Amino acid sequence: MTMEQQQREEEKKPQTSENDKDEKVVQFLDSLNDYLTLMDSLSSALRQGWLELASARHSMGSWRINSATLDHKFHSASTTLQLSSPDDSNSNTNQPHFTLRKWESCDDEDFQSKEVKLDEDEVQKNSDDVQVQKERSKSLLVFGALVSPKLRDAQLSFETALETLVDIANRRSVMLSAYDHVREEILGTKQ
Repeated sequence: MTMEQQQREEEKKPQTSENDKDEKVVQFLDSLNDYLTLMDSLSSALRQGWLELASARHSMGSWRINSATLDHKFHSASTTLQLSSPDDSNSNTNQPHFTLRKWESCDDEDFQSKEVKLDEDEVQKNSDDVQVQKERSKSLLVFGALVSPKLRDAQLSFETALETLVDIANRRSVMLSAYDHVREEILGTKQ
């Protein structure tokens, strides 16, 4: 190699390093923006849910929607959270990933959840939708046979808020990982 070629390669190395740093900072800022957007949508979903619950309570009567109508027996969770840690064999990232498993039924023999995934075929999705609707209706039977549509809307709003919370947890994990990469780059540059 000639001296000029060596100089050109040496000039490219710092530029590549700067591009990597910039890319990591942009990734961190993007994840921070997504996190803040999700926090805003969580606030909106919760606000909407509380307003719909108040409207349902007003239309159905406060005697039908209150804590006294709830039986205080043990109930199995209809929604659970699954954590995939970085050391799992199927994980290709270094941060944990949270997955919401909705409307698990104790009536199922194997007690497995039916996760709704976007990439499933339409038939499976329709059968899951029917199952989800049955489970939703079953959970509202505590409030009587005729339930206000506002109460169903409140249920959906709170479900949306729960899904948003899981998205926030995943986004926060990505954001903290990106922050660690940026911090390592900055500390590596100073030394």
